[in-house]
Parts: sequence; structure tokens; C-alpha cells
Amino acid sequence: MNNSKYKLSGSRLTRAVFFQFISTVIIFSISLVIGLLMARYFFSRFTWYSGDLIYEILRPINNNIELFLIFVWVIGFIIIFFIYWRKTLGYVDTIAAASNLLVDPGDDYIHLPPELKQIEEQMNHVKQDALRNARLARESEQRKSDLIVYLAHDLKTPLTSVIGYLTLLRDEPQISEKIREKYLSISLDKAERLEDLINEFFEITRFNLSNLTLELSRINLSRMLEQIAFEFKPIFDTKNLQYSLEIEPDMEIKCDTNKMERVFDNLIRNAINYSYENSTIHIIVKRVNDGIHMTFHNQGNTIPKEKLDRIFEQFYRLDSSRGTKTGGAGLGLAIAKEIIELHKGTITASSENENIEFEIYLPFLS
Repeated sequence: MNNSKYKLSGSRLTRAVFFQFISTVIIFSISLVIGLLMARYFFSRFTWYSGDLIYEILRPINNNIELFLIFVWVIGFIIIFFIYWRKTLGYVDTIAAASNLLVDPGDDYIHLPPELKQIEEQMNHVKQDALRNARLARESEQRKSDLIVYLAHDLKTPLTSVIGYLTLLRDEPQISEKIREKYLSISLDKAERLEDLINEFFEITRFNLSNLTLELSRINLSRMLEQIAFEFKPIFDTKNLQYSLEIEPDMEIKCDTNKMERVFDNLIRNAINYSYENSTIHIIVKRVNDGIHMTFHNQGNTIPKEKLDRIFEQFYRLDSSRGTKTGGAGLGLAIAKEIIELHKGTITASSENENIEFEIYLPFLS
């Protein structure tokens, strides 16, 4: 909950108590004047004798009615002030006691007196937001822990293979050249897989130990995307994929070059991993009124809505298995979203009818 809303509610409560106090003082003052005037009128209607006890008591008051009025008003004002002071302290004590429930891990609602209803609603919003954030943090930490366990386990398999094949090459000097090439090729593949897994460990560490900051410069976005897409051509060919670029020429934008390259790299790599074979990945980039709109589209299995809603979460992976095809730390899209939002932009994902689409909007930064 925004702090300004708390201040607004606090000022409203202060004004309400102040107006109640002023209203009470005004009503008391008017009642006091009317009461004394009526008493004075009542006093004048009777014939009093010097020996009457009531006359002896009331005569000094009647003779000094202005002083008596001021005295009674001051006493009444002090009493009213004390009552409202205690009332205000009671509100403070009630809110202070209720604030302790904000950190209570239970999901019980906070209850305050009716006059504090608005503050009660805002405190309950804060508590529910805190509980939800704590739950998401626990889930993220659990996913991270699971990934580390999986990655550590996965490190053993290719490492064992590399050691095994290299041992065979060392112990069998008479092995044929064809078999030798095969073993070397397998060892290289496994070593590259080891490198990917180690990079995932570094990716997790970097994401947790650093806050992303921007180093802005003006770049030709059209050329950047064309170059990045071209660098993926060997992978496209290996996976029997085509790519189509519909990019307006010479579009310039102010951004952090390295981080924006990382966004595009992650999105293209994601499209490759989750595309049908013999399909085409489309990248469409065009100017809009005050920025640039980009679409990354590929054909693949439709992503269920419950997974689509979480696709930008840290350490969340569409494919929970640890296969080499799509295995990753689940950080690519989370980092892409953070980078885009640091550039004041937006990124969304949609999927239906075996189509997957990511849309990015980047404003022109001054």
C-alpha cells in the first residue's frame, strides 16, 4: 500500500477528531451561555430575602456573571480537551496494536473501531500484499533451491561421460580413427553441456547479487536485431527453422546496448526452444507514435493460461524437466522483463491455437 494513502487516511482522521472537538466546544459554549441566561432570568423572577441560603450563594455569581461564565467555560474546555486527548491516544494505541498484526504470518483480518474503518481497510490491504509477496518469495527461493539441486545432479552425468570416453581413448591406443572421432565428438558435446550448466550457476548468482542499472546510448535498433538474428542462423539451420524479419530500417532508440541485446537473445532463444520443427520465427518491429513496438512470434505448443501468468517469474520454467533441449535456470524472461521495465517499457506474452507471441513496447527516452 502506498505511504501517501496512509498519510491521507491519517490526515482525514486528524481532521475528523479536530472538527468533533471544535463542534463540541462550540455546542458547549452556546449551551453555557443559554443556560446562564436562563438561570439569571429564573433568579430575577423570585423575591429573595437576605437570610435565604440559596440567595447568599447565587448573589455573588449574579453580580460577577461574566467572570463566572469565563471560569465555567475554561473548566469545560479543559474537560473537553482531556476527553478528546484521551480519545486520540486511544486511537494511536489501537492502531499501534493493530500494526503488530501486519507482521503476523497468519491471514486473520485486522479489526478496528468503526471510526477507523478506512485505516482498517488499508492495513488489511498491506497485510495481504505482504503475505502474497512473502509467499511468492518463498516459492521463488524454493524453485531456486530445486534448480541448484537439479543442476548439481546434471553436472555429474556429462562429467561422468567425459571422463569415461577420455579414459577409453587413453587406455585403448589401438582404437580405430572412426571410433576415436566419435568418442571425441561425444566428449566435446558433453563438455559444452557442462559449460552451459556452469553458466546457469553464474546466471543465478548474478541475478541475486546485482541490481540492474542502465548505461544509455543511442543505437540503430534495426541493425542490432538483424545482426542478432543472423548470429542465430546456425542454430536455426540445425533445428530446421526459418526466421522472418519485418523491421523498419534505421530505427534509432536510446537504450542500454548490452542489456537490450540480452533481451533479444533471450526471446529468440526462447522461440527456438519452443518452436515446432520446420516452422518460422517472425520478428516484427515498427514505429508507433511515441516509441517502438516489437513482436516475437513462433509456432509451438499452446502455453496454458496458468503457466502464461507466471512466465515472467524468477526461476519459473515452462518445462519442469531438466532435458538438454529447453533446460535453463528460468531467468531469461524474468531478466528480460526487468530490463524492459527499466527502460520504461512493457513486455507481455500470449498464446493460443499453437501460437506463442511476445510483444514489447519501448518508449523514446529523452
